[in-house]
Amino acid sequence: MAFEQDLVALLPRLRRFARGLTGHHADADDLCQAAIERALTARQQWQVGTRLDSWMYRITRNLWIDRHRADARRGSMTSIDDSAVQIADNSHQRMEAQLDFGDVDRAMATLPPEQREAVVLVLVEGYSYREAADIASVPVGTLTSRLGRGREALATMLGEAA
Repeated sequence: MAFEQDLVALLPRLRRFARGLTGHHADADDLCQAAIERALTARQQWQVGTRLDSWMYRITRNLWIDRHRADARRGSMTSIDDSAVQIADNSHQRMEAQLDFGDVDRAMATLPPEQREAVVLVLVEGYSYREAADIASVPVGTLTSRLGRGREALATMLGEAA
């Protein structure tokens, strides 16, 4: 029962990670669902005492890679932009906050997948470089390089470059 409770507690972070990988809310939800299903069926493979979040991030990442490769073989599809389906709100501050978030969201979506993954793992999820590199299955230097390029690209796109 503790496994399921820990899994439920991890859902917001897992969804945020999936959103960073996919770039779309609906795709992120689908990816999260698939990752949870995979985790529940492969529960016996998880070792008590190890980090459930890292294990789940690896499952999510591997599923995303599999889907990304399958999509590439089938050809590209255009998805509906989630930001186009928003209900108007009278709150000026909320609207500005959404616009700012939307700018960041759009900038993140333009990053190459490897850079976006590094940015989400380190800057959004707060993993150490070593932990993020383990999740991404790359050397720390590779992750550091991807993160640096991703940060630089985001700063340029968001007008914060020096």
